[in-house]
Amino acid sequence: MDPVTLTSERLLLRTVGAHDTDAVFDAVQDPDIQRWTTIPSPYLREHATAFTEQMVPDGWADCSMFTFGVFLPVGGELAGMLAVSMRGLGVGEVGFWATKEHRGNGYITEAALTTCRWAFTQRGMDRVEWRAEVGNTGSLAVAERAGFALEGTLRAGVNNKGVRRDCWVGSLLPSDLGLPSTAPYLPTPRQPSVPRPT
Repeated sequence: MDPVTLTSERLLLRTVGAHDTDAVFDAVQDPDIQRWTTIPSPYLREHATAFTEQMVPDGWADCSMFTFGVFLPVGGELAGMLAVSMRGLGVGEVGFWATKEHRGNGYITEAALTTCRWAFTQRGMDRVEWRAEVGNTGSLAVAERAGFALEGTLRAGVNNKGVRRDCWVGSLLPSDLGLPSTAPYLPTPRQPSVPRPT
């Protein structure tokens, strides 16, 4: 499919291309982005070029990954990056980072909610998952503010630069945003705790 552009109260969410390579490269020199995401480290210009000119267009073309640059409408400054990768039928996984100078102002939360609404209403997703390495409190804060239900910790749940690490996992459903699902959802009733045998 062709890339789409989304807008929110304070943001412009659009695909990135060759003209954004320098901005992406500069932003990702931040050690925190390299530490907490699975992007290469050190992050070279060739990585940024492959991302903006191949990975992003290919993801849109085959509907495997919908990547949005998070831009400020006035001035067009890059504030972050967000993508929803398809994980199965009706299930996506959101990932994101914020530029150092724009952290703490709610831009990525706003971008995540805008993108998830689009995924639910325009792409027929019934679940968007969020994962972050245990200890990534910035990502956790975004997920919590966006309304993701925290579901637990997956042992060895992510591979970050060749090392298996534990990760937190959560989910956002259409009903969390007051939207209908494409398929009925029957949650499991809460069960009383069952004592373990001794």
